[in-house]
Amino acid sequence: MGSLEQLTEAAKQEWLEGWVAGPTEQTNLLPPGAAAPDFELLDDTGSVVRLSDFWKDGPALVMFWRHYGCGCGRLRAEGLIEQAAAYAEAGINPVIVGMGEPERSAQYREWHSVAYPILSDPDQEVYRAYGVGHFAYEQIFNGEGALEFVSLSREIGEQFLSGDRPPERTLVDSPWRASAEFVIGQGGTIRLSYAYQWCGSDPDPDMLITAAELSAL
Repeated sequence: MGSLEQLTEAAKQEWLEGWVAGPTEQTNLLPPGAAAPDFELLDDTGSVVRLSDFWKDGPALVMFWRHYGCGCGRLRAEGLIEQAAAYAEAGINPVIVGMGEPERSAQYREWHSVAYPILSDPDQEVYRAYGVGHFAYEQIFNGEGALEFVSLSREIGEQFLSGDRPPERTLVDSPWRASAEFVIGQGGTIRLSYAYQWCGSDPDPDMLITAAELSAL
């Protein structure tokens, strides 16, 4: 697999190639009532787990994360800490699916005090199986200066990569892959599919809790 530094460097190059290619995959989330696809993945400790392990004893909240350099992930992680007691009381078992290898996921979890396990999907196979595509350009760049980078040139991408960013904000993985969250009932049926409209449009925790409660009826 290589060292953490080598994995990070490869992920930076992946980001650059993705930047130049632009958003190419539409988001079309699996709908409520659909069977949740199951996968065997490595978690951030390197252990093999099945995604279905998280809904075998009760409802699961499966969160598909943005790339590890996105500031919205840090804010979502902070929100999850605040919401943890409410999710536990509702019997919800949260888990994150990320694009990093276990080594990078472990580092990310430590950097941002992430409260829940992170499963590794570096090929983004699980993202695609659940219909989590790419954000459109305007879902990431909007407002004043939004058209400044629309050419998606390699030069602009390289400027982003070489910018003065702290290590925990290094641009890695897919720059366009969207965020999404699913509430999945104990039987493996999707109760709620939530597509982010932009990276910081986190779902209301009360909505997630209600969906989890309904999944048990």
